Parts: sequence; C-alpha cells; structure tokens
Amino acid sequence: MGNRLLNEATIVLQEMVRFNTVNEPGNEKPLAEYIKSLLDEIGLETVLVDLGNNRANVIGRLKGTGEREALLFNGHLDTVPPGDIEWKYGPFSGEIVDGKIYGRGTADMKGGLAAMLIAIKAIKESGAELKGDFIYTATAGEETDSIGAVHFVENGGLDDVGAIIIGEPSSNSINIAEKGAFWVEITTYGKTAHGAFPENGINAVVHMNALLSELINYKFKYQVNEIVGHPTMNISTIHGGVKTNVVPDKCSITIDMRTVSGMDHDEIIKDFERIIEKLSNEIENFKADIKILNNRQAVETKGNHPFVKLAEKTYKEVFGEETKAKGVNFYTDASIFLPAKPVPCIFYGPGDSNMAHQPNEYITLESLDRAVKYYIRLIENYLIK
Repeated sequence: MGNRLLNEATIVLQEMVRFNTVNEPGNEKPLAEYIKSLLDEIGLETVLVDLGNNRANVIGRLKGTGEREALLFNGHLDTVPPGDIEWKYGPFSGEIVDGKIYGRGTADMKGGLAAMLIAIKAIKESGAELKGDFIYTATAGEETDSIGAVHFVENGGLDDVGAIIIGEPSSNSINIAEKGAFWVEITTYGKTAHGAFPENGINAVVHMNALLSELINYKFKYQVNEIVGHPTMNISTIHGGVKTNVVPDKCSITIDMRTVSGMDHDEIIKDFERIIEKLSNEIENFKADIKILNNRQAVETKGNHPFVKLAEKTYKEVFGEETKAKGVNFYTDASIFLPAKPVPCIFYGPGDSNMAHQPNEYITLESLDRAVKYYIRLIENYLIK
C-alpha cells in the first residue's frame, strides 16, 4: 500500500515539475488543468478558476456530513526561476537520481501538492465517510503577489473552513508561525548637473547615504516571539545615477523587513517618515519618499491550540517520534488566509525548506512518502475519527 502510494505520488510530482510555472509570468493554468483532471478521476467536485493571462486556481472538494467544519489543504502552483547557474539535472526534468527527485518546484512546493493529492485519493478509495468537507486548493502566484490566494479568499473560499494545512517544505517538521514580510522602496531626489560642476546640482546618492546611516541604526519596537524570534532588516538593492560625469538626481533603495507578531507595519512607516523629516530639517534640499512593495503580516497559531496538538499527536502516531511545533522566517499564502479568517493553520510538507529557490532543487523519495502517510492520518484524525 505504502509503496503504491509513493509510486503514484512520484509520478504525479514528476509530471507537475515538467510544467514550467516560473513566476513571472506564472502560466499556472496548464498545471491547474492537469491537477483538475486527477481530482476529477479521484471523484472530487472540482472547479478551475480562470484568473486570466494563462493563470488559474484549481479547487477540489470531497463532501462530508457537515458535522465538522471543512479541512483545507493548500499549495501553490508557481515557482521561482531556475536561475543562471547550470543545473546538474534539468530544472523541468523531474529526474530521479539516488532516491532524489530533481527539478524546480520539487520542494517549493509541487511535492506538497502531489502528496496531498495522493493522500485524498487514498481516503476516497477507503470509502470512509467524512464528518466535514475536505478541500484541496492549488493557487497561483504565491511567489509574488498571491493572486490566487487573494481571489480564493475574496470569493468566500474560507467561509466553511475550520483548519488549514499548507504543504510548504518543512524539513519533516510541523510549523505554526511565519514572519511577516514588509518590503519598501525609498527614493531620494536631487538635481542633475555636469559632474565637473557638482556645486550646481543636488546629489541624491549623497542624500541617500545620510538616510542609510539613520536606517542602519533604526531599532524596531517589538516583543521577542518565542517561536520565530526577532525581526530583521536587510538593505537589499540600491540604484542611483546615470553616468560618472553627471550629478545623480535620483537614488532608490529597497528594504526587506521580516516582522514578528504584534508589530505594526504602519508604525514602521511613520518612523521612517520621521527620519525623512529629521533629515529634511538638517540637510538643505533633502527630499525623499516611501513606496510599499509587499505588506504581509506575521501569522501564528498558538502551540496549545487543539489542532496543533492533534497535528503533533498525528506525527507521533505515524513516525513514532515526539515533535514540537516550530516557525519559519519566510511567508506563505497563510499571510493572506489568516488575516481574513483566524483559523488554526500548520505548515507541513515534503522536502527541506533550505532547498527552496536553490539550484539543483530536489526532494527525497523518503520525505515524499512521509508526507503522504502524514496527510492521510491527519485527514483521518480530523475528519473521520
């Protein structure tokens, strides 16, 4: 039974990897159609949600008796690009070597999508009656703007959902918290002039230097989170000037901040605006503005929540090992789901999270097998027993 399910999951994952869903542009619709065909074969009620521009979500539902709220399994269809480094095995090959499946998205996170699909197939074949609906969602655009998750939420997708499992790679751990992602762009403005006469211009790069000095010394207001720890700030990019012999009239930086629960992103912006105001008073002709690029709040399910305890209990049942829920520094579609409806959510999926976005990305067959077994038992514990 176990080997058959692993073989099925392996074949499905290989097929998924062969769909190029690099975002941008995404082009998730062909993969969504493939998944829909598999869900149709299993016997779920399915719908393909066309988002335009060859992008789509796919949703499958297996009806229960309605005694319990629905259990939502979620994953995303898109991947990041393969990158410029040559891969040992093709990024869209799904090649199996030494017990590992290679390809872009094997870990992040087509492996999770494949394991979830085979798990519900096993449940359907068992003939067990569900006490609540099972919902399978594969969404577009998580790697950029979460267009699929946003559409799902806005169209009532969470209305009857009581708990969520996201199949992101978790290194065989249960995760219950993720940091927020707050990305901003700050631009300083000056006045162009010939490089031989800098006194006739206003140097935006020099002004950015003053601003960077302030930002590097900026202290977040927060309480340490017991799961994900401290917030971070990274000055990620800087662009300024056009030629060596021209005084630059514009300079822009982007900043990646990873926040923890309880932090107010609006307060951070107000602090940055105060820094700009301070420099405007201290430096002649200083001018700058701020643009928000990505704004996702930190989300967390408390470790003592009954669903988390059920997830930990299930882990011990399946693997014979104790586990303690952890957290992650990256964001998932939970950053869209949980602010819309604060239901318990865990992140568990095959593969090592360190493999995400890396060249020669892979997952092991063992981790894929473990995920299928875990998902089956969790569905049983939540919707059947």
